[in-house]
Amino acid sequence: MQVRAELCHVDTLRCIVRAAAWNGELCVASCLGEAASAEEAEDRARQRLQERLAGGDAITREAPAPMPPQPRVSEPSPQPAPLRKSVATAQPVAVEQSSASEKQPITPALDPPSETPTDPEDWSEELTAIDLELKRIGWGRDQERIYLERAFGHASRHRLTRYADLVAYLRQLRQLQPQEQPDQAHIPIRRSDLISQGDQMLKKLGWKAEQARAFLQEQLQASSRQQLTDEQLLQFNMLLEEQALKTS
Repeated sequence: MQVRAELCHVDTLRCIVRAAAWNGELCVASCLGEAASAEEAEDRARQRLQERLAGGDAITREAPAPMPPQPRVSEPSPQPAPLRKSVATAQPVAVEQSSASEKQPITPALDPPSETPTDPEDWSEELTAIDLELKRIGWGRDQERIYLERAFGHASRHRLTRYADLVAYLRQLRQLQPQEQPDQAHIPIRRSDLISQGDQMLKKLGWKAEQARAFLQEQLQASSRQQLTDEQLLQFNMLLEEQALKTS
């Protein structure tokens, strides 16, 4: 198993590093680490990752018994006539489940937010700023293509259809040094990746929508992850990781 580390965020006060365990092309687990320096943040991320992998092994050993649903499947239906009764009795259960899902709408709360309504129509200012940053770094089209393929899976910035990705690209370019190599430069974490990572953490914790929303409100004074910036999403994921480590 291979462990890869990447720098997610840097400012004057902190660095955030993500450590991910890869089994071939499959990402098994990932953790974030925060510290004043990138080295300390990477050490914390790797330590958290080791703790999670150790806890995950213990959990998977205890989980080989999801068999209880089988009695339901194996129950015989003796005659076609009772089938109508079973369908009739099943309907109130479906209604109860739907009402319960209305009380706990976990899916809308955890889906990646659609940023299309808030995206500006004119991106020319950001595109101009990207051109200036590329000149400052000393990159041509070939270097930009290499970096974009690593960061976003596209060979051209014009293939970036989400405004948040374009802004993340510009923000990361501003942190690069002149003549930095595009195949080694740090790449930004996309907002969709942050949302997916948070979804995995919430699933591991087994939290319902109300519990996740209450935790978000308590920690960041927000009712939905759609209201968070990318930096706040990083912080929220780190808080979830701390909760997962406490319960593992």
